[in-house]
Amino acid sequence: SDSGNATDVPVFGDDWLIVNMSVWRNAEALTAFMYAGLHRELMSRRREWFEQVREAMTALWWVPAGERPAVADAEERLLHLREHGPTERAFTLRTRFPAPTGVR
Repeated sequence: SDSGNATDVPVFGDDWLIVNMSVWRNAEALTAFMYAGLHRELMSRRREWFEQVREAMTALWWVPAGERPAVADAEERLLHLREHGPTERAFTLRTRFPAPTGVR
């Protein structure tokens, strides 16, 4: 957010939701970060801090180099994933799609 506080970013109009967005060069770099070191250690304790949710809460998609996606983009992609399952428009780490031409 402009304030520098990640909890200030509104998502789905719900003050209790916290959005976490990041752009990675590729899925392998994201996977390496997620499952290594301190992040892995902290994520193993996520049930202490977050409610368990049954529907998809994470969506991945390819972003053209130099572009910065907005929260509205993430909301739309997540809703698409929930409604249609993994597609080229929104997917998961388990069900990936290759980057389209011109996207790295």
